[in-house]
Amino acid sequence: MGLLNFRKSTFKHGVHPPEHKSETNGLPIRQFPFAPLIILPMAQHIGAPSQIVVREGQEVARGQLLAKAGGYVSVPLHAPVSGTIRKIANVPTISGKMSPGIFLETFPFSSQEVLEGTPVDLETATPEQILQGIQDAGIVGLGGAAFPTHVKLKIPEGKSCEALIINGIECEPYLTTDHRVMLEQADDIFMGIRYLLKATGAERAIIGIEANKQDAADHLEARIPEDIPVTVKVVPVKYPQGSEKMLITAVLGREVPSGGLPIEVNVVVVNVATTAEIGRLLPHGRGIQERVITITGPAVKKKGNYLIPIGTPLRYVLEQVGVDEQISEVYMGGPMMGVAVSNLDISIVKGASGIVAFTEEDVKRPQEIYPCIKCGACVDACPISLNPSKLGILAKFEAYDRMAEDFHLMDCFECGSCSYVCPSHIPLVQYFRLAKSIVRKRATAKQTAEHAK
Repeated sequence: MGLLNFRKSTFKHGVHPPEHKSETNGLPIRQFPFAPLIILPMAQHIGAPSQIVVREGQEVARGQLLAKAGGYVSVPLHAPVSGTIRKIANVPTISGKMSPGIFLETFPFSSQEVLEGTPVDLETATPEQILQGIQDAGIVGLGGAAFPTHVKLKIPEGKSCEALIINGIECEPYLTTDHRVMLEQADDIFMGIRYLLKATGAERAIIGIEANKQDAADHLEARIPEDIPVTVKVVPVKYPQGSEKMLITAVLGREVPSGGLPIEVNVVVVNVATTAEIGRLLPHGRGIQERVITITGPAVKKKGNYLIPIGTPLRYVLEQVGVDEQISEVYMGGPMMGVAVSNLDISIVKGASGIVAFTEEDVKRPQEIYPCIKCGACVDACPISLNPSKLGILAKFEAYDRMAEDFHLMDCFECGSCSYVCPSHIPLVQYFRLAKSIVRKRATAKQTAEHAK
C-alpha cells in the first residue's frame, strides 16, 4: 500500500534526465575567495531595479545599503564586501542588456565582518513587519526565479494560506545547492519557517524533498522543533517537480488552475535556500550579501558548493575553480532551465543557483532540425498538459496570439521537457520563450495605446 501512495505523490508526465549530482552532493559548502572587483547590476530581480544611494569614491562596509528598493515589487541591494565605490556605470547582464550598476573595489585586508542591523523580533513582529523585514533584507527567490519574496508572501484580500510548502526538490540536473543547504543549515531553515508561518498565517509547513536526497530528509526530520507544525514529504524523482504547480500537486494533490497562483489553492511555496536566508538574516536585520552556488560540469576542475559574494564576476569564478582548455559552453543555472552565457564579464546575481560548464565534446549535438513527425513525445512529457507540437507549428507561422488565446502558451514555464524528448531536435522551448516575449510586448503596447486615448 505504501508503494502505491508513493507513486501517487507526484504529477502527470515529466521526464527523467540524467541527474549528474553525485560529483558535488557530498561536498560541503566552502567560502569562495573575495574577488578584487565586485560588479553589481541593479536589475537582478523581477520588478523595478534597485535605486543607487551611494556615490563614486565612497567607502562602504560589508552589509551597508548600496541601493534602495525601486518600488513595492523591488528589493534593496547591500554591499557584498567592504571596499570603495570605484564607478557607477552600465554593466552587462545575462539577458544581453546593459543595466545600471556599481563597480565595488574590495579592501584587500578587510576582515569582511558584516554590519548588524535592526533585528526583526519574531515574538513581537506583525506579519506586515516581517514582510517589510524580508524586503529590507533584499531577499528574492533563490531557486532561480528571483521574484521579490515579500510580494509572494503577501496574501491577497479574501484569500487565506492553509499550507506553506518549503521547496527542497532541486530537480535540475547537476545542481546540489539546496541539498547542501538542507544538510548544513537546518537551524536557519526552521527559523525561516517560523517567520514564514507568522507572515502568511499558514496552519502548517511541509518540506518537499525528492527521494534522491533521503539523507537531507532524514536530517531535517530528526531536527524538527517541537514548537512548529512541520512535516517532511519525500516524493519520487522526476523533472520538473521543483516547479511550484507540480510540487503542489505532488505534495497535496491540489491543482493550481490555468493562469492562477498557488494561493488559489490556499498554498504558498518558498524555496528552501530562500527560507534559510530569511532565518539567517532577519534575527540580525542584515541584508543578503552572498549565496550558495553549485559550480560543476565536465569542464570544471574544482567542483563544489561555494558561498559566493553576490557580484563576483563569472570570469573570476572560473579562474578560481579552474576549467578545461576545451571549455565550450557555460550555463548560469542548470542545463534544463538555465541560460547559456555569451559574456564571461557578467557577475553572480541573487537568482544564480549554479554554474555548469561543458567541454566541446559534451555539447556535440545534432545541429539539423527535422520536421515534426507528430509522435506525441512532447505531449506526453509536458507537465501541464499543453500541446507543444501544435504550439511549435503555430510559432513557425508566427501565430503568436492564437498560441496564447487558444493553446495556453502563457501557462508554459519553460521547463524544456518538450525540447529534451523531441526526436526531430526542434528547439521548442526557445520558440515558446520568443513567442511569450512577443505576446507580452503586444499586450503592453495595447495597454499603452488604450491609456493614450
